[in-house]
Order: sequence, then C-alpha cells, then structure tokens
Amino acid sequence: MAVAVDLAKRSLWLLPVAVLVSAAGWGIDGVVSTLYAIAIVVVNFLLAGWMLKVSGQISAAAMGAAAMFGFLLRLGLIFLAVLLVKDAGWLELVPFGVTLVATHLALLFWEMRHISSSLAFPGLKPGVEPNPYLPEKQEPA
Repeated sequence: MAVAVDLAKRSLWLLPVAVLVSAAGWGIDGVVSTLYAIAIVVVNFLLAGWMLKVSGQISAAAMGAAAMFGFLLRLGLIFLAVLLVKDAGWLELVPFGVTLVATHLALLFWEMRHISSSLAFPGLKPGVEPNPYLPEKQEPA
C-alpha cells in the first residue's frame, strides 16, 4: 500500500506537464480528458495496493489470488471507465489514451528507483533515518 500511495504522490509531479501539453493541443476538452485518465491511473494503483494489503493479511494464497485476479478486475474497471465516457462530448480520445498508457508506464518506471528489492525492507527503500533493529555504531575512544 505504501508503494501505491507513493505512486499517487508522484502523479502530482506529472499533472502540470500533462495538463499543459493537452491544453496546448486539445484545449479544455483535452485537459478534462487528461485529468480523467490520470484519475483512472491513480485509482488503479491505489486499488491494487489495497487489494494486496488486505489479502496479504489473510494468507499468501489470498495475496496471490488478489494479484492475479485483481489485475483482471482492474483491467475490467478501466474498460468500464472508458466505456462509460466514450461518447461524451468532452472526451478527446488521443490525449486520454496517450495519458492513460504513458502515465501508467512513467509512474512504474519512476517508482522502480524507489522500490527496495530486499526482503529486509519490502516495499519502499528505507529513508536516511537509522534502522532501530541494527546495533548502534560505537565511536572509538
């Protein structure tokens, strides 16, 4: 869940760039389409994190099932979110589609730098604060 929240925070950095590019190319409809796409991406990541968090508290098998079937569920929700607005007058398909795909990929690649690949620190890499479980360094006298 911490990774999903971190992804949501990082999406705020992409927001101004995406809005400016879509406003320049497609006007206010492009901006609304881009904001809708970014909202879908953020909700997708938060839902994935929540599902893994809740299922991980149950069992490893439940977590595996949530990962596998949750992906299909979330793809279905993205499909439904697009299907509901495909004929709306404000939807510009090009900025919407580009933002939907590019934001997913950009946030995932950006987050790779902040993920710990150690079982000692699953999730995000630890910060600069000292680890309370490691012994203190003793200064030589």
